[in-house]
Amino acid sequence: MNSLPQAIQIAIDTIHLESNAIRELETTVHSDAFIRLLQLATEKPRRFVFTGIGKSAIIAQKIVATFNSTGTPAVFLHAADAVHGDLGLVMQDDIMCILSKSGETPEIRLLVSLVKDRGIQMVAFTAVGDSFLGLSSQLALITPVTREADPYNLAPTTSSTVQLALGDALAMAIMHLKGFNEKDFARFHPGGALGKQLYLTVQDLYIRYEKPVVNKNASIREVIYEITSKRLGAAVVQSAELQVTGIITDGDLRRMMQDHATFDHLKAEDIMTINPKCIQKNALAAEALQVMKQYSITQLPAIDDEGIYLGIVHLHDILKEGII
Repeated sequence: MNSLPQAIQIAIDTIHLESNAIRELETTVHSDAFIRLLQLATEKPRRFVFTGIGKSAIIAQKIVATFNSTGTPAVFLHAADAVHGDLGLVMQDDIMCILSKSGETPEIRLLVSLVKDRGIQMVAFTAVGDSFLGLSSQLALITPVTREADPYNLAPTTSSTVQLALGDALAMAIMHLKGFNEKDFARFHPGGALGKQLYLTVQDLYIRYEKPVVNKNASIREVIYEITSKRLGAAVVQSAELQVTGIITDGDLRRMMQDHATFDHLKAEDIMTINPKCIQKNALAAEALQVMKQYSITQLPAIDDEGIYLGIVHLHDILKEGII
């Protein structure tokens, strides 16, 4: 049986081999081909089509996902499907990126010939610049691979890692040139936690619930009923002008019971926390979370520009949205 220390060393060697190959991509990024591709991608609206065979096809799918999520339209087309009728998906103004380490497999050679006949812009992601794919493409991006990580130099490891890194580098460069920003990212990721941090507001949360509120002269029984019935763990003490003058939480009630044998003589204003932290209704939920963390609280009254009380946003509701 082979030794565990030797296996660990193989793992470390794999990491070093792949990281060194990625570093060599700097030459590719500085190449005329990469610069020209950036120009093509941004001079007018274009769609990318990524294709490949085997592991390269899997990497192509991941690159497509990255492009689409960062504002550059892209589709995946398996090379085998392309040569069996699906090449009709590719449009004249598309940029077709073909991923192939050797650039010489039969499927890739056939696909290259078909794409070339249609006059479609073709970009090679290949380790061999003078391969059939490299020489036939208008632009060739070299994915430098000294060897694969496996002992027999057969399993796509280093080569697929470098392909993915180059795809990410291209996507990020295009993203920068297009001025794709946080608001754009939120529009493309409305259901994800990252997107919600950029668009979900306090108002989106408090409108789901009733508004717990009492006046300063309310009895403690009224306060308890309001907190319990509205299920937010707190009630706002509101002035005659409908503004927030205080807040009473479950914690305030517990402290009251510790300090007083009876509470029939107490009113809301006797136990409330005056001038509590509030937040504007249009503030981001992520901003509300930061306020809660800073002041170690779990509820925030929401107000409008005139300071009118509108509702309560609760820590649990923010966390349920995946914002942390």
